[in-house]
Amino acid sequence: MPILAFDAVTKSFGDLKALDEITFTVKKGELFALLGPNGAGKTTLINCLNGLTDRDSGKILVMGEDPQKNPSFTKMKLGIVEQELVFDHFFSAIEILRIRRGLFGLPPDEAYLDWILEKLNLTDKRDAKPMGLSGGMKRRLMIAKALAHNPEILILDEPTAGVDIALRQNLYKFLKELQKEGKTIILTTHYLEEAEFLADTICIQASGKTLLVEDKKNLLERNNGKNLEAIFLELTA
Repeated sequence: MPILAFDAVTKSFGDLKALDEITFTVKKGELFALLGPNGAGKTTLINCLNGLTDRDSGKILVMGEDPQKNPSFTKMKLGIVEQELVFDHFFSAIEILRIRRGLFGLPPDEAYLDWILEKLNLTDKRDAKPMGLSGGMKRRLMIAKALAHNPEILILDEPTAGVDIALRQNLYKFLKELQKEGKTIILTTHYLEEAEFLADTICIQASGKTLLVEDKKNLLERNNGKNLEAIFLELTA
């Protein structure tokens, strides 16, 4: 059984069909790139998965459970890094992570939280408040927050926006490390070279429809050495 499954998921906002029978599955331990131009429906799909938006029709399963029917189970299994930078600015970085664990009823684990901060190059900002952090640091703190309850599935919606090249490379290493430990990762990004480097599977959406879901190596070989950007532009033109 796949760890995530989307079956004919549809969502409209008035006359706009944001999702048009989206169908694909994600395997456990996979790094899955969900790509598409602005307005493709990627964030709407993530919001349906997270329970923030109700789908009109179709099925979504997280480890066999429907997010609408069993939200407490699915929220525990998911760690979602939204595009918007949302923090309580009264708390320090480490306090934000502690509170996040507490919201899920988990016991304190300072060693684990310090490990996350170290991996995201935030150790020296442990006691800093978000208002004192740069945009790139805030982005990394969002990732730390999503990992605080040690979810099995990490969903990253444009995680490297505003992050400089060196720190982006460190983040890539960390994601690969998380994947080796068994975490399933879904990545949305406009940096197509990022998806080409990291992903096992490529999914391309446009205008609310799934255009392609394919193993990355097979996709590149089938297209005679074209890079992912060229393939993406041809499909979404």
